[in-house]
Amino acid sequence: MANTLFHAERRIAQRARSLNSSAIREILKLTERPEMISFAGGIPSPASFPLAALRDASARATHASSADAFQYSATEGYAPLREWIAREHSSRQHPVAPSNVLITSGSQQAFDLIGKVLVDPQSAVLVERPSYPGALQSLSLYEPEFVSVQTDEHGMVSKALEYVEPERAALLYLQPNFQNPTGARLPIQRRRKIAEIAQRTRLIVVEDDPYAALAFDGGQSLPTIHSMAPDNVIYLGSFSKVLAPGLRVGYMIVPGALQKKFVQVKQAADLHSSTLSQRIVYESVRGGLLATHVPRLASFYREQCAAMLSALDAHMPEGVHWNVPEGGMFIWLALPPDIDSAALLEDALALNVAFVPGAPFFARDPLHHFLRLSFATVSPQQIDCGIERLAALINAYSRAFTPVFDLDLDR
Repeated sequence: MANTLFHAERRIAQRARSLNSSAIREILKLTERPEMISFAGGIPSPASFPLAALRDASARATHASSADAFQYSATEGYAPLREWIAREHSSRQHPVAPSNVLITSGSQQAFDLIGKVLVDPQSAVLVERPSYPGALQSLSLYEPEFVSVQTDEHGMVSKALEYVEPERAALLYLQPNFQNPTGARLPIQRRRKIAEIAQRTRLIVVEDDPYAALAFDGGQSLPTIHSMAPDNVIYLGSFSKVLAPGLRVGYMIVPGALQKKFVQVKQAADLHSSTLSQRIVYESVRGGLLATHVPRLASFYREQCAAMLSALDAHMPEGVHWNVPEGGMFIWLALPPDIDSAALLEDALALNVAFVPGAPFFARDPLHHFLRLSFATVSPQQIDCGIERLAALINAYSRAFTPVFDLDLDR
């Protein structure tokens, strides 16, 4: 048996040998105990799912379409849903054609398709520092050279793009709205500068935008980079955060020059995304559900975030810093530089508290004294309890004491 496994491992392709498991997914396996207070998962709260509307939409999708909802369908996606997406993203200055919309199996599949179409071994891929590890993991299969671009509390520093030779890069990947993990929202001046650089240098920008609807102020959203430079931007959207992630329906808006090639690689990958899921999504959104559901969703996450910020203010020791997000699901915590968040996690798990260490969010040269907290799925009472335990542990670390586990775990 051992010899058989050894020989099988030798057959693994080179591109797969260097692929690592998602650090976040591995941590989530450890958080399934009911007593665990988990700030680790970047997943929507089940309490936010519009279950009644989804049930009604499912009934309409299956009844009205009969067998069609369970049949093979076009690679590009369900035409009425693509038309709806095109209308949502169109403006008078920059109309979006349904032919530029490609339905994907969540945004995660889009990263894989982008790697196949645009990334060769040693291609320069520009990313934020820190960046979303799901994108880094998927793109790494295509053996790029990741180049980190300077960021600050407002997101990517657009002027820094001038110093990383954007004209030589295969693409630039970024999340402009409530970025995972930092929660940063890119100001409009920086969006315009990135669009200008993309047009001038012919850089392809991958604008990943799953959190745009989760703005706490409920105000007017900022213009997308895609709306400023549609011929240079691949826009990624998703219904996972505003409806339900289990549907696995995302989409790409692709410049016309690239559209055919993306359809071809998706054909090779899976023929098409789930016909039934696409029809359920369409039946959900076509009647205007999002107009009422999204404000409730944003209000829910605003209250969750406020609970975590209040707990951080109440419990965290001096020397710990964090952002105050304007939307999304995450708070990015900076520890004193001598504390390794991966080591901290091991002791936190013993206290039934989980988070994601910062290192996996860096494409290269990781910083180890950061961690990501998600406030999406935990009650305000659990948030306060978990943050209190975590703060006590950080305080013990910062004083160079051996951590002790005498906290009241029944709180």
